[in-house]
Amino acid sequence: MTTVAEQDVAVRFSAVSKWFGRDEKRHQVLNNASFAVPAGKTTVIAGGSGQGKSVTLKLILGLLKPDAGQVLVFGQDVARLGFNALRELRMQFGVLFQGSALFDSLNVFENIALPLRERTKLQEDEIRAKVEATLDQLELKGHEEKYPAQLSGGMKKRVGLARALQLEPRLVLFDEPTTGLDPVMTREIYELFDATQKRLGYTALIVSHDVPQVFALADQIVLINRGELDSFTDAGEIVHSGKAAIREFARTVMGPGFTGKGA
Repeated sequence: MTTVAEQDVAVRFSAVSKWFGRDEKRHQVLNNASFAVPAGKTTVIAGGSGQGKSVTLKLILGLLKPDAGQVLVFGQDVARLGFNALRELRMQFGVLFQGSALFDSLNVFENIALPLRERTKLQEDEIRAKVEATLDQLELKGHEEKYPAQLSGGMKKRVGLARALQLEPRLVLFDEPTTGLDPVMTREIYELFDATQKRLGYTALIVSHDVPQVFALADQIVLINRGELDSFTDAGEIVHSGKAAIREFARTVMGPGFTGKGA
């Protein structure tokens, strides 16, 4: 388990358990899970379908509460926050959803401007300047009048990221961000994510099934398997894990020739 000094932690799961259902139908998703997300770094959460990756994001966002343990975000116990305090904490988040979640009735400019209009008191000229700067940074200039239906899958991801960054978040959550993209576009989007994170310095937490390609972005990898979490600082460590289930994951999902980051 990776050890991170408390002042350098953005998110910490401490002995977190989560289950759904009741009695004999109860299903445990997380079992006494503990890990830390280093601030200013990229952490990738991977695992098989139904293992609890999205549940982990929902716990961080406060959409679910743990049945045991604590989820701390910037030192605050998310489950104990009231409505207003949780809303303030979420102001420090950016979220890129699986389908980008763009509003079909709004053009690119208005989609990106939406969080500024809803959650700040900026004047219209300030909003325009901020959105235009983001359009330049993410190579969206010239597309601002287009609607989502006119955009390719990769362009939608760029617009979704642009919107997620408008409030200058300390933490950006990515939920299966390359679903539906071809391998070439997936690589381009990962390069964009990596360059943007390094330039702006936010903490990135990426939930993805796109293994092992997504590992190239990771400063830390968290694998979820049958409710348990294991942390690695390099994908190469996964191959040599002391746990049989983790080694099996490496063989079946990552392939026999995989050696680590950059492979």
